[in-house]
Amino acid sequence: MHEAQNLRDWYLQNQRPLPWRLNRDPYGIWISEMMLQQTTVAAVVPFYERFMRKFPTIQTLQKSALSDVLEMWAGLGYYSRARNIHRSAQILGLSGFPKNYLELMELPGFGPYTARAVVDGNVIRVLSRYYGLAGPWWTTAERNNYQQKIDAWVQKEDPSLINQAVMDLGATICTPQRPACLLCPLQKNCFALQSQKISELPVKKPKKDSEVWVWDVDLHRRGKKIGLVENDYLPFLKGQLIFPGTALKQKKKPKKYDVKHGITHHDIYVRVNKIDIAATKKVKWIEINQLQKINPSSLLQKIIDFQS
Repeated sequence: MHEAQNLRDWYLQNQRPLPWRLNRDPYGIWISEMMLQQTTVAAVVPFYERFMRKFPTIQTLQKSALSDVLEMWAGLGYYSRARNIHRSAQILGLSGFPKNYLELMELPGFGPYTARAVVDGNVIRVLSRYYGLAGPWWTTAERNNYQQKIDAWVQKEDPSLINQAVMDLGATICTPQRPACLLCPLQKNCFALQSQKISELPVKKPKKDSEVWVWDVDLHRRGKKIGLVENDYLPFLKGQLIFPGTALKQKKKPKKYDVKHGITHHDIYVRVNKIDIAATKKVKWIEINQLQKINPSSLLQKIIDFQS
């Protein structure tokens, strides 16, 4: 029996009861896929349910303000995903969802992850162990290899079902530590199990060295308003409204700082300069209580809290 058939049979008996599986609405599935990128299922479920209550259809999302979308996304991180969702909704709300992945790939934020069979961390782990793939899965060439293998699986059965089956298998059976191999529907032909290399696969991605950044923030306040500028000087929070100031990459952390924060491989040390006069450079003035809508990054809120 083919891998896909084994997966199908296993999944139909063991699938997790997730809210986006209640129907085949492409809109709800799309939102779930975007949220699940770089975020766990357990973390996503409450965000997904709240988001769908606020924007139950693609049309309601299309007509919404970006600030409202960002507010619903606050806490999930990687806010470029929310911006791409909002931009794509402007197109999809009028034209509907395309019928093939090549058309989907033309939309903001639709890469192979969303448009084709999903190659997420769970899928990488299952395929790496099953086939004995020991290459650098984080590179483009190796990801293409994984993509071809999962594409072959989904072509033999219902693509949506197999896609979700592999993700569930990785999340519940083929786990990073102590996988339940005796319960796995793929155990018979699994390379890692047969060769006793489960703990070696997939290979570990080398950690990117952390960068130390010192951010000197000019906190301009005018009553209950705060001054923000377009980010044209920080390597993080790209394309977002942030506080004006300057930033320098340094070899080691400073001895004195007001706020510490981490974003991906950036260790950020903030020194706050509170200014209660008009800003010296062009800023956009917003109500402090609207900051979460304009930029939901917890770093900005930490800076505000420090000065409160």
